[in-house]
Amino acid sequence: MAPAQKHVQMCGEEIQSGLKISPITYDADKLNEAPQYENNNTVLRNSANDKVNSEADFDINKYEAIDFKAKIRWPDLTVQILLHLVSIYGLYLTISNQVKILTLLFALGTIYTSGFGITAGVHRLWSHRAYRARLPLRIILALLFTVTGQRDIYTWALDHRVHHKYAETVADPHDIRRGFWFAHVGWLVLTPHPAVEDRRIALKPTCADLLADPVVRLQKQFFIPLFALLNIAIPIWVPWYCWNETLINSFVISFVMRFTITLNIAFCVNSFAHLWGNKPYDRFVKSVENSLVSLAALGEGWHNYHHVFPWDYRTSELGKLNISTGFIDFFAKIGWAYDLKAATTDMISNRAKRCGDGTFGESEEPYPTSDVKCHSE
Repeated sequence: MAPAQKHVQMCGEEIQSGLKISPITYDADKLNEAPQYENNNTVLRNSANDKVNSEADFDINKYEAIDFKAKIRWPDLTVQILLHLVSIYGLYLTISNQVKILTLLFALGTIYTSGFGITAGVHRLWSHRAYRARLPLRIILALLFTVTGQRDIYTWALDHRVHHKYAETVADPHDIRRGFWFAHVGWLVLTPHPAVEDRRIALKPTCADLLADPVVRLQKQFFIPLFALLNIAIPIWVPWYCWNETLINSFVISFVMRFTITLNIAFCVNSFAHLWGNKPYDRFVKSVENSLVSLAALGEGWHNYHHVFPWDYRTSELGKLNISTGFIDFFAKIGWAYDLKAATTDMISNRAKRCGDGTFGESEEPYPTSDVKCHSE
């Protein structure tokens, strides 16, 4: 079943799913011959090592009982502190009118353009398999995601699948129960809980579909030089070369400040969108609907919906502000995105009536169009 649904009790019942797990054996030497996936739950098993970690071997209650004290990862903390301090200096340069308007517009445009690499790319496509994309779109999304600098696609997607499968437990990498600051950035600068490390290893066999994609594999292999080129060198070079911005301003605004803002927008989904907002679809989970986060994160703030229907490519109902859904719809029209998965209106309304907090609207979305695969309960 979908990652967010397993082992979660909602409304007094165990969530059931019509989606199926399809084990596929692959040869590690023939990864370029990528198989076809039905959904996010396709399990690829390496023929050289066919063992997939058993869920029965993992007792979450034992990990919950551990008296764990995280340690500070000083290199990571130092990087975050420096990024934010330099960004404050960038804010000073901006409000004191020492930065060219084109530089600010370029940084802002880069933030939101690259954001599609997170939302439509590593999140909806690679983490959840909510739709399928042809090679040109996958390359574009991989490049845009690299511009954001948020690790490689494989590592990000693996962590996100762990987050959904074990949300609001000690195995959740950014467990919101540990507070706002931990969910926002603390999880990056503190040593992970043993349960998180255990589940990251355990879920690797079910994430072989990621490495079966040559785009993901190459982006992972060459992440460091790609990061240096796409996230640092080009953003600094463009303002300096094209409109004679100073190198200092270009470094501070177009690299550091832009990078820091991009990180914090993504962090807000882990923090704000799990704390402040309504819960029209499931009042028993922490994730909420947060319109401000959705505005900043290109539609990723409708998080109560997303945790209930993680395989829905829209991550929200139609009619709500979701720029990334429009982005995917555009590429679906030209044939670069296909097999879009979405929940039906009846499925949404029935779930809201059964589990929601009563804020579900009377007039909701129309049924998805014929190019969208609808799932029913």
